[in-house]
Amino acid sequence: MSHPHHWPLVLRLGSAQTLAWASSYYLPALLARPMAQELGIPVTQVWTAFSVALLLSAALGPFAGRAIDRWGGRPVLMGTSLIFATGLAGMSQAQGTTSLMLAWLLMGVAMGGGLYEAAFAALVRLRGTDARASITGITLLAGFASTVGWPLSGWWEAEWGWRGACLMWAGLHLLVGLPLNASIPRAGALPTPQAVQPERSDAFDTPAEPAPRYAAWVLAYVFAATWFVSTAMATHLPQLLVASGATLAGAVAIGALVGPAQVAGRLLEFGFLRRLHPLLAARAATLGHPLGVACWMLFGPVAGPVFAVLHGAGNGILTIAKGTLPLVLFGPRGYGQRQGLITAPSRVAQAFAPLVFGACIERWGAGALWISSALGLSAAGALLWLRTAPRR
Repeated sequence: MSHPHHWPLVLRLGSAQTLAWASSYYLPALLARPMAQELGIPVTQVWTAFSVALLLSAALGPFAGRAIDRWGGRPVLMGTSLIFATGLAGMSQAQGTTSLMLAWLLMGVAMGGGLYEAAFAALVRLRGTDARASITGITLLAGFASTVGWPLSGWWEAEWGWRGACLMWAGLHLLVGLPLNASIPRAGALPTPQAVQPERSDAFDTPAEPAPRYAAWVLAYVFAATWFVSTAMATHLPQLLVASGATLAGAVAIGALVGPAQVAGRLLEFGFLRRLHPLLAARAATLGHPLGVACWMLFGPVAGPVFAVLHGAGNGILTIAKGTLPLVLFGPRGYGQRQGLITAPSRVAQAFAPLVFGACIERWGAGALWISSALGLSAAGALLWLRTAPRR
């Protein structure tokens, strides 16, 4: 993004991603309970439908990536804008479990080709190995998805009910998301990476030697483990804080630090860490959660803010690593399909994290943090298997 013509593309894709995340991944937090109450079903059925949507998105991710490799990100992302709008409009008309599940299945199709992995693949299709800074820029903007999405969902639900809120999100996909994705240049319309020379500080080109075959399996495990922890914390952090002795108000205040810390971590990656190989930045980021847990266990609830900042910053950097590590280890050829395959286990982990970690909290209380900490340490250990290759 050191080149001025990179910024408009990053702003358009980042804004579209903010809308996509706010209206899908962050939607049930505010609307699951009102949906269940009006439809007369247990709230767990709404979360089950959401989990099924995540599983479907994991299955479809590689196919969406292959389509982006072949045709570019523009047609795929435009299609997901339409599917998002259809799914949300269908959700607003749901009359029971079956119709609600069908709407969430449409949302799963859209999430499979319309969230970060697809945006990263679209950038790599256009920028090649010069996409790292642009990937960071997109995550900086979309890092505010919950900050924007939760207040809007809450406001619309209070004014027009959850059905009205779903219709508002559907309208935004048609009026805002679709034009933004339609404005993405066609594949091949922008200069090639060879024509745009990146700065030496962040120019990690394709490796001189191919990455070992096991590297893809290592990345798949690392992303699955860290995304399990991230989703578990997003779902259960206030409950954990209260279980460890914090007040409810204090737990909410501490939890609110995670979002800004994620953005701060991404800014750090965009500034200082861009001079390092992404593998080194990812190793440091995987230690954020375990270090935060150690502070929490040693000093109690008073260390809650320290935990939130370390966990959030590490999670923010890992979001970028999810896009940059496959690029620098394997190169841009076939990036979209490979990215879909590598990140599919992380979508599955996201789907089961709330239920599994909730059961751990029921059994061990705050001691469940030892499990999440062990997952973070195992991810850091797995990354030590990989080596930074010399630049070509």
